Amino acid sequence: MSFIHAGDNHPSARQPILRPHGWLALVTGLLLLSGCAGPPAPGRPGSLAIWTPANKVGFGTAHGESSHVWYTLGASGELTEVYYPTLGTPSVRDLRFVVSDGRTFAESEQDATEHRVELVEPRSLTYRQVNTARSGRYRLTKTYVTDPGRDALLVDVRFESLSGEPYALYVVYDPSLSNDGMDDSGTSHDGVLLATDAKAASALMARPAFTRTSSGFLGVSDGWTDLREDYTLSWSYGSASEGNVVQTARLAVDGRSRQQVTLALGFGPTAREAQRTARGSLETGFQELAQRYAAGWHAYLDSLSPAPASAQAWRTTYDVSVMVMAASEDKTYRGAYIASPSMPWVWGTRKLENPSGPYHLVWSRDLYQVATALLAAGDRAGAERSLDHLFQVQQKPDGSFPQNAEVDGTPRWTSLQLDEVALPIVLAWQLGRADARTYTEHIRKAADFLVANGPITPQERWENQGGYSPGTIAAEVAGLICAADLARRNGDTASAERYEATADAWQRQVEGWTVTANGPLAQHPYYLRLTKDGNPNAGTTYSVGDGGPSAVDQRRVVDPSFLELVRLGVKPADDPAIVRTLPVVDAQLRVETPNGPFWRRYDFDGYGETREGAPWDISEPDTGLTLGRAWPIFAGERGEYALLVGQPADGFLAAMARSGNDGYMLPEQVWDGRPPSGEPGFVPGEGTFSATPLVWSHAQFVRLAWSIQAGYPVEQPSVVACRYARVCRE
Repeated sequence: MSFIHAGDNHPSARQPILRPHGWLALVTGLLLLSGCAGPPAPGRPGSLAIWTPANKVGFGTAHGESSHVWYTLGASGELTEVYYPTLGTPSVRDLRFVVSDGRTFAESEQDATEHRVELVEPRSLTYRQVNTARSGRYRLTKTYVTDPGRDALLVDVRFESLSGEPYALYVVYDPSLSNDGMDDSGTSHDGVLLATDAKAASALMARPAFTRTSSGFLGVSDGWTDLREDYTLSWSYGSASEGNVVQTARLAVDGRSRQQVTLALGFGPTAREAQRTARGSLETGFQELAQRYAAGWHAYLDSLSPAPASAQAWRTTYDVSVMVMAASEDKTYRGAYIASPSMPWVWGTRKLENPSGPYHLVWSRDLYQVATALLAAGDRAGAERSLDHLFQVQQKPDGSFPQNAEVDGTPRWTSLQLDEVALPIVLAWQLGRADARTYTEHIRKAADFLVANGPITPQERWENQGGYSPGTIAAEVAGLICAADLARRNGDTASAERYEATADAWQRQVEGWTVTANGPLAQHPYYLRLTKDGNPNAGTTYSVGDGGPSAVDQRRVVDPSFLELVRLGVKPADDPAIVRTLPVVDAQLRVETPNGPFWRRYDFDGYGETREGAPWDISEPDTGLTLGRAWPIFAGERGEYALLVGQPADGFLAAMARSGNDGYMLPEQVWDGRPPSGEPGFVPGEGTFSATPLVWSHAQFVRLAWSIQAGYPVEQPSVVACRYARVCRE
């Protein structure tokens, strides 16, 4: 396989070791003897700064707005990206440990240990990593919380020698402040590792204090490069300026008589404030802060509706899903829930973009999924903040919404997706936001934009094609009917009639635009992913993208998104075209795994890893170098459909839960039986290296659980279903 283990993939594992000149080593030693800070590190700027794999096994932050720090845990046993001061700003690449006997070996926990992650208790995002050396020599146990009252992360470390021999333990810390790892500066002195850039600073401290420190440049003068050569931290550089800084310290433990140490990683706008924050957290102590941290999550869960009976078999997954959604909200820009605290595909030997990527952005569509799940779970305030963010921060003067935006509302990508314009209207209706100001300033503008620009969308929900999309048209029709109801409540009868007339016309014509009667996938009519020209019986071709065909007949591409028509109440569940399309989509896209059924997005999808398990990358048409895998969200959407036709949906909820990893993180995609599925580390039905946790996956799980409890999709706007699907609920 060409897939490289995350530890080996770090640039320091590939770069040649450049030892300092003899005179510099001599000066270093003399300075240490005199008690002064060491000399500056050579090798600026160091190796390229990259991010870590996206398949996180843990994600946490204190509940509440006082601490602006979030942490993630990697599948290789280390702490990965830490975010500060917003969820759009990764500021740490990783923090890992190295064990050495000082004579014969020095090994990184990523590469030399068996990893286990534990949720310390099921009602708090408190995670523990247990890394046991394959040699049987030692065990590292690390427990993580953030200080609820400060911008600090604490790590409780227990280091045990299993052989009876004393060992040295080192921490290797790679800051990447302000979403850029190539412009940091670091100093190491007085038992403190300080890092700064133009906008932020970090301070790493320990209790008991570090006994030796050094700041260097990745792959040249960092501590891991030093330790790999002679098994001891010989260098003690006092500073490293404006590069990819990596900081190293020896901890005051030996695994025998001294086993316990606490690390505090504090942040602030300046080094002084970061150090003050870290020191304050250390003085308070890990145990007290861990209790406060857990209590905050307990109080949040207690404020929600009791978990539905449908989720009892998967209660921990349910509680974690609710907490993951809550934790994905930025604490400065309230209501801004990001797509995922991870960066798929940007690890390896290249970066797709700088800063770190689109999953840290706020997408109107993803935010709608989260808000409807929060509303179902009883967090109405969170759903209200989501809508406020969409209307007051993201919405443009013409009523539309950006494809995506930073947490502060600054648009990032510039395309237009009409489902992202329609879904905020549906959310407003679900929340009962019928006040005159919301209607006049936001809802009416969005609805008018839909009427003027629909039904053809420049991009549908998978963002690489435009045209007549049944999924997007479903959202447009639902949005207009919800807008019409809100218009009437505000006395705007003329607009209500215009919205209804437009929605009715699109609802009647959606089959004519998107259902083919002569496609090659079945002898009967079926919905297509989309048509470019509104003529589903024409063999119009388009380029799928992501290495797929450059000219594929639109009649050969199907997608589960047609079920949006049913879920949003635009078509009845027993509509003939809907029923006939189900077996076509299943034949093309359904994947049976040991964890249950999942679906791929559409035919020829290439958004996923290579056949060898290497990261997705942009590739030329017709190459087929990458493969889009199956998505757990489709199990949730199929479960919502099952409820509408009187079938059980518990199996779909179970499939989603089983796709989660040991930290209960639900992935974007799962291995789907195609290579490298089935090889060690590539288990069918379990998460790929895609975005994990995907907040949409967690939202879909929570919403399906409540839908099973209710017996119908709780998200479905009754005003739409009553008009078109002949289902009228209170």
